[in-house]
Order: sequence, then structure tokens, then C-alpha cells
Amino acid sequence: MSKNQPLVIGHRGAASIAPENTWASFRTAIEQGADGIELDIHLSADGKLIVIHDDTVDRTTDGSGEVWKMTAEELRKLDAGAWFDERFRGERLPLLEEVFALVPPGLLINIEIKGSYGGKLEEELSRMLDAEGRSHRVVVSSFDHKILQRLKRLRPATAIGLLYSANPVTHLGLTTGMQGEVTSFHPHHRLIGESDITELRRAGYAVYPYTPNREEDWRRLVRAGASGIITDRPGELRELLRREAGHLG
Repeated sequence: MSKNQPLVIGHRGAASIAPENTWASFRTAIEQGADGIELDIHLSADGKLIVIHDDTVDRTTDGSGEVWKMTAEELRKLDAGAWFDERFRGERLPLLEEVFALVPPGLLINIEIKGSYGGKLEEELSRMLDAEGRSHRVVVSSFDHKILQRLKRLRPATAIGLLYSANPVTHLGLTTGMQGEVTSFHPHHRLIGESDITELRRAGYAVYPYTPNREEDWRRLVRAGASGIITDRPGELRELLRREAGHLG
């Protein structure tokens, strides 16, 4: 591998060994040496930003129903850990503001927006980012690039990342029509190569491929010059990078 050391970004925390999008998962990723975490947000019935991947609570809690039809208080009563392992019984769905309060300053927080809710989510997120004044590095990504454009209009200072699973002729072309500066590209790791990453990095963009979980894929992305790697196994990736850095040193 090259001497390039990409950021280690824990996908939904350390989703391979702890229940995704819970504080247990985020804490584990941080303890394992992650440089940042990736998480997903939806909007509750009472307008709170709740950290969960699906638009229903069925898969990752002991409850049932659509997130947007439940208040934050109702959502917070659900068990979000026992489905993964009995050891995590009692884990709760965190609010985004709680994650900001608990994640150490300086770490990257990649917020993925799962839905707009008629523009209400962008408005609430913009308000929160303005009010928090955190010392974290924050990038907001989404597969829905129109959401990112609306957020950028509301809050021009927001760092946005284009999330996608396409294999375009030129990745730079995805910025066409975006009104406002794009900070990073978040492609599926199998749909971007070294020449693509080189082109994007030379143009000044960060590149954070998702979600490789095998050593051979990590090595390929490191050689290709990825800025960071979003993985379910942040501890294993960190250990690989430490071993390789030791060999180079």
C-alpha cells in the first residue's frame, strides 16, 4: 500500500459488532480509533432529528411503525439494541443533538439524510447546525441530491457530499446543476477506480467510498488515494493502516 492514510469512518458506528446507529455503536467506533462516524437521520412527528436508517422502526427496534408518525418520546422508548444481541438490550435511538454532544470534538460526523419530509428536515437540520456551533467537522450526504441543493440554499456554509451508486462516465459530471459548492463524493466502493479518485482529488474534492468490509477492498482504495473509507469494521481497518504504517516507517 501507499503512504496515503485515509480517514477511517465508522458506518453507522461499528455496525459489524454493535447495533447500528446507537451510541454503543458510535462509542465502539471511536474507541477503535475511527476518525469519524457516519449516521442516518429521519424526522419524528414532532420535528426532532432522530438517528435511524430505515423509515420504519421494525428492523432495528422492538417496535413497529413509521418513524415520521411517532414522536421523539415514543421513539426513544423503543429498544434499539436487543435485536442485535442481548448484551445491547436497553440501547435507545439517539437524537442527532445527543450525538453531537457525545462525540469528541474534532471527529468527522457524516450525516446522511434519508428523506426530506416536505423540506422540514432540511430546515430543522440547518437550524441545528447554526445553533450548535460545534467543533466537529460535519458533512451532510444524501442519495437525493435535490435535498442537498435545498440544504445548501438554506445554509450555504454546509459541507455537502454527493452519495451515489452509479458508474458515471465522469464523476465530476455529478456536480452539474448543483447550485453551491460540493465538498465530497461518496460513491459505492465498487463503482470507482483509481483514475476517478485521482481526478476528483486533483479537482479539490474529498472521496469517501462506502461500504467496503474486506481487506482486499481497503487495500485497493488506499492505493487509489481515497480520502476516507466508510466501513462497518473501523477497528479492523485502523489496525491494517497501523500495521502498514509501521512497515513503511
